[in-house]
Amino acid sequence: MKVYCILGDERALQTKSPAMFSRVIRKHGVNGAYVPFNVAPDKIGQAIQSLRTLNMAGANVTVPYKEAIIPYMNVMSEGANIIGAVNTIVRNGDILKGYNTNAIGFMDALSGLEFDVAGKTALVLGTGGAARAVIFIFNWLQTQKIIVAGRSEARAQAIVTQFRGEGSTIDAVADSPIDADIIVNATSVSSPEESSELAAAAQKMKLENCELFIDLNYGRINNFWRDTAERNGVRFVDGLTTLTCQASRTFALWTGLRIPPADFMDAIGR
Repeated sequence: MKVYCILGDERALQTKSPAMFSRVIRKHGVNGAYVPFNVAPDKIGQAIQSLRTLNMAGANVTVPYKEAIIPYMNVMSEGANIIGAVNTIVRNGDILKGYNTNAIGFMDALSGLEFDVAGKTALVLGTGGAARAVIFIFNWLQTQKIIVAGRSEARAQAIVTQFRGEGSTIDAVADSPIDADIIVNATSVSSPEESSELAAAAQKMKLENCELFIDLNYGRINNFWRDTAERNGVRFVDGLTTLTCQASRTFALWTGLRIPPADFMDAIGR
């Protein structure tokens, strides 16, 4: 039996990934199991070493460790190296290779939504690993203009220096009408309980010419990004679409099996 896992903070215990992967594993006759682990920040190095010790076949990595685990990888895929974040690990003996399926999964999600970003304007909210994966794909797909807004303008400016675009803060972009064809929330926050400050900024947002708002998070009953999109008459898509697309890519890296994202969506009952 091959064992796979997800490493994160307490949010690893709340994600849909264990149930989703476990059902797909059973459905497709893979002799395996998938389990979540809540790892303390000062134990992440030990957790990575345990993948070798416990003969784990592979792992997912979620917030807040997508960047912190990079020094513990033996090898990095080209995409993960450019993006500077890892969400999938494949173990081959003692060799751990880090991949970023957030990026290719986001591209697959855009394709499934039949949304072409070429020549358009995109606003990305957030400055972490997920945001960099989204910006990487926007560049790859020839988005004409990319605006990156974070809670820290310095972090936003650092990202646009690495890739391209305009750096700003979420508060600043919320103070004026936002002219973007697509907006992506790549922060880890979507509900007022998580951040009253971002909720207040979202409440002020006026969206002009926006066609699609994607929130990479999911499962929030009170989602202020969804409320913002609906208030402005904009199509809203939560993170389950991207999650299932990246899960399909991850599963292929682990098993060699290319299972369509629809199977993963069925596995979470949606």
